[in-house]
Amino acid sequence: MGFVQEFKEFAVKGNAMDMAVGIILGAAFNKVVNSIVNDLIMPPIGLAIGGVDFKNLMVVLKEGVAATETVPAAPPVSIKYGLFINTCIEFLIVAFSVFIIVKMMNRMIRKREEQKPAAA
Repeated sequence: MGFVQEFKEFAVKGNAMDMAVGIILGAAFNKVVNSIVNDLIMPPIGLAIGGVDFKNLMVVLKEGVAATETVPAAPPVSIKYGLFINTCIEFLIVAFSVFIIVKMMNRMIRKREEQKPAAA
């Protein structure tokens, strides 16, 4: 069997198509989660702790240098822990969502397995 033919068979199998659909939906879901975290969750939390924008929370290790005629500009060196907090919250939302989906799928599978012996 030729390489091209083998690839065609792989690409049109249901598993490959299911995987592609899952990846596309996952990317879209990631955008939704980012929006939930950045636009809905973090602003009230930032307001509650004194109007802080989490994206701007950082520890500056070395100040940036402005460009001069002889020296190129150098950005500040900083630990951006606010972005890390945002990413952790995004992860928790995704993990919880996947947990709920797996839980629902397991429930449906159990229900289907319970109905099979009754139907047979």
